[in-house]
Amino acid sequence: MLRRPERDEYAAYFDYYIGLVPEGELQTILTQQGERQVALFSSLAPEQIDYRYAPGKWTVKEVLGHLIDTERIMSYRLLRIARGDQTPLVGFDENAFVEHGGFQLRDLSDLLEEYKAVRASTIAQVRGISPEAWTRTGLANGNKLSAKTLAYVIAGHEAHHTTILKERYLGKEWQLAHEQGSQYTEK
Repeated sequence: MLRRPERDEYAAYFDYYIGLVPEGELQTILTQQGERQVALFSSLAPEQIDYRYAPGKWTVKEVLGHLIDTERIMSYRLLRIARGDQTPLVGFDENAFVEHGGFQLRDLSDLLEEYKAVRASTIAQVRGISPEAWTRTGLANGNKLSAKTLAYVIAGHEAHHTTILKERYLGKEWQLAHEQGSQYTEK
């Protein structure tokens, strides 16, 4: 079982994301998280997917696109570090990625298919990493981190955005309807 990264495996910046990951087997957490994410996005009414909670904020579809892009980047970093590559990895501009991602032009079903493919790839990657590779460290965006840290950051980053979606985009009415098994439509 893959254990939570030790504090000396990453910079303090990553504490927040790692803290959002529940205890348990990471592959199982990633699998269940992916299933919940697909269910969450699939439960939304068409008018909700283009909603932004404030001017200049991403739409729900853009948040999903951001999750896809970020998981790809973190998985790539995970691969490089797990394989012992010591080349410093640069950061990325998440706003530019969303701006140029064309997510608003795509159907939600298409984005969900891409999300499922990326998540399945991440899970397969996590499954295939050797025990000794998990503690290998490298530099990404100027921060020291282990391969294990990146796997936890993937799960924590998604948990972070799921909370934002539920609290700022969907609200309490949606949460109540979702818990009762119905589709919520904004009034």
